[in-house]
Amino acid sequence: MPYILSYGQEQDLNRVIAHFWVPIAFYAVIFYINYFVLIDKYLFSNKTVQFILINLVIIAFSLILKELLEDLFFAESLKKTANKDGNGPPIKMFLYVQMLSYMAPLLFSIAIKTTKRWIQTEAERKEALNVKLKSELQHLHYQLQPHFFFNSLNNIYAMVDISPDQAKTSIHSLSKLMRYMLYETNEETISLSKEIDFMKKYIDLMKLRVSDKTVVNYNFPPEETGIKIAPLLFISLIENAFKHGVSASKPSTIDINISTLEKTVLFTIENDDFPKKSDDKSGSGIGLVNIKKRLELLYPNKNSFNTTVKDNRFIAKLEIETN
Repeated sequence: MPYILSYGQEQDLNRVIAHFWVPIAFYAVIFYINYFVLIDKYLFSNKTVQFILINLVIIAFSLILKELLEDLFFAESLKKTANKDGNGPPIKMFLYVQMLSYMAPLLFSIAIKTTKRWIQTEAERKEALNVKLKSELQHLHYQLQPHFFFNSLNNIYAMVDISPDQAKTSIHSLSKLMRYMLYETNEETISLSKEIDFMKKYIDLMKLRVSDKTVVNYNFPPEETGIKIAPLLFISLIENAFKHGVSASKPSTIDINISTLEKTVLFTIENDDFPKKSDDKSGSGIGLVNIKKRLELLYPNKNSFNTTVKDNRFIAKLEIETN
């Protein structure tokens, strides 16, 4: 930069070399020695005193060597007078300015190296966080599969003695659902239409075990929406509706709705509230805890999930921004 800014002002090649190229050569030496060796070895290793002392020695050596080069090769061009007649700036001011100019490449090397290190550290932190999130999601995904399978088997077990044919049909339907869970849900996102198809099959499976007193209504988008969503987010809420919203002796209704607006998905489910007895372990609560954790990891600040009980009806609403 000094050479570019002074272009056309200096006609004597020797003066240009002495004034600009020699100092730039020393600046480069100071910069690269620090950038490649000293900053890592001393400054980043908390050896600040050694780092400062070494740089003071390098700068002092550079100043002395620069003066020697000027005296040996450029004395006539620079017309140096050794300051005997009092002309020129005081020697202290000269040294002060020279020290500052030689500090510039040192500061630049520290700034660039520190920035590079921060960027690298930040990238490693994000990568570690990404690996951690993927591990947690995988754990939650694997946790959901046996939970789903266990609950479905319990339902089929209850039908074996009462209706063997229905039990056979349920086992066949369950095998299709498990195939979907094992092979289709390993992707980060799937089409909403596939997830809806899965939910319909699950609802049909659950309807086989409930009595005629239970009415199940669902309303899903009839056409392909083009929306992609994380798999198995809604199934836990449907499971809960069949576990806690169905009575063997009383009429009950389950209403399930999915609506979309651009890239936002709104899932709503309502069912009668029949709390389980304290000794009934079928409702372990894994499902709701699982969905809350997955929402935190998959859609941070892009989801709204709340549950309420009103007039003996359990209502769950889940809204997700998928883009």
